[in-house]
Amino acid sequence: MTDEPLKLNETDVGLDPVAFFSGWMEQAVETEPNDPGALSLATVDEDGMPDVRMVLLKGYDDRGFVFYTNFESAKGRQALATRKAAMCFHWKSRRRQVRLRGPLEIVSEAEADAYFSSRPRGSRVGAWASKQSQPLQSRAELVEAVERFETKFGEDEIPRPPHWSGLRLMPLSIEFWQDGAYRLHDRIVFRRPSRDAKWEIVRLSP
Repeated sequence: MTDEPLKLNETDVGLDPVAFFSGWMEQAVETEPNDPGALSLATVDEDGMPDVRMVLLKGYDDRGFVFYTNFESAKGRQALATRKAAMCFHWKSRRRQVRLRGPLEIVSEAEADAYFSSRPRGSRVGAWASKQSQPLQSRAELVEAVERFETKFGEDEIPRPPHWSGLRLMPLSIEFWQDGAYRLHDRIVFRRPSRDAKWEIVRLSP
């Protein structure tokens, strides 16, 4: 990669933000040292206090951007309560960000089952053993829970827990941010009033 700052213009992004995102993701896969699909996910709790954590993007298309979680976790409860969230990808090696905001929907049972079955067996056991976001007396308590479920399932297929599934963020805004010299960054955002409306493209001041 060159050290020369890249430029971003309206011609580059075209009319389809998901297609343009796909191109940026492909480039991030080439240069990011670990987890190019990592993103910060922001939600709010019942008091309106914001919360943020890193999760992994597990799929995207014109319908939206998917991540999976324990619905009894803090992020799961918050996401289901408001059905709204925001995401931010930061690809440091590319000096780029992508920010998304929009409503959430639960993925289909078939989608959730298919992804769950693709996970390593240890991760599937962990989805049953971990009471995510709940107080834990010790690491030993978690290890004991894992061993208990390993014994329970034995060599059988591990089903998806009823409290574990995926959420799809259906963006109403997608902002592409390219680092610029002297903090004169390029910011181009796609906006729409509803998921069925046409995208409006706006350049924002850095």
